[in-house]
Order: sequence, then structure tokens, then C-alpha cells
Amino acid sequence: MSFQDELKQLSEKIKQYRDEARVQMHLAREDVKDEWDDLEKDWERFRNKLDGVLHDSEDATKEARQTAQKLGEDLKSGYQNIRSRLK
Repeated sequence: MSFQDELKQLSEKIKQYRDEARVQMHLAREDVKDEWDDLEKDWERFRNKLDGVLHDSEDATKEARQTAQKLGEDLKSGYQNIRSRLK
């Protein structure tokens, strides 16, 4: 096999890998977008729950405080996961 043939073969292999990577990147972005959209809905629930707990902090039940705390921790983890995947 000539040097030119080897370079052509290498070029084709690189093109194949590049095309595969492009598809994977597109799918990853869609996956991350779906995850982001879900987190945004949870963010609104968290803000509403947090506002209620802060407004009625003296009267808020232990369960309400724990629910807000758990939802906040889950959101934090979710957003950290997205950040890590986008790096």
C-alpha cells in the first residue's frame, strides 16, 4: 500500500470517527436539554416550596422543611451533573 493510500485510509477513518462523534454530541445536547427542562420545572416547585417555608418559617412543619431541603439537594446535584457533562 502506498503512502498516499495509507493517508487516504487514515482520512476516511478520521472522517468516520468525526461523523460518529458529531452524532453523539448532538444526542448528548438533546439529552442534556431534556434534563435541563425537567430541572427547571423542579426549580419552580422548589422556589414555591421555599417561599412558603420562609414565609411561614415558624409555622412550617418539619416535613415541609425537610421536603424543601431534599428538593434543593436534588436540584443542586442535577445542575452539577449537567455542568459536568457539558465540560
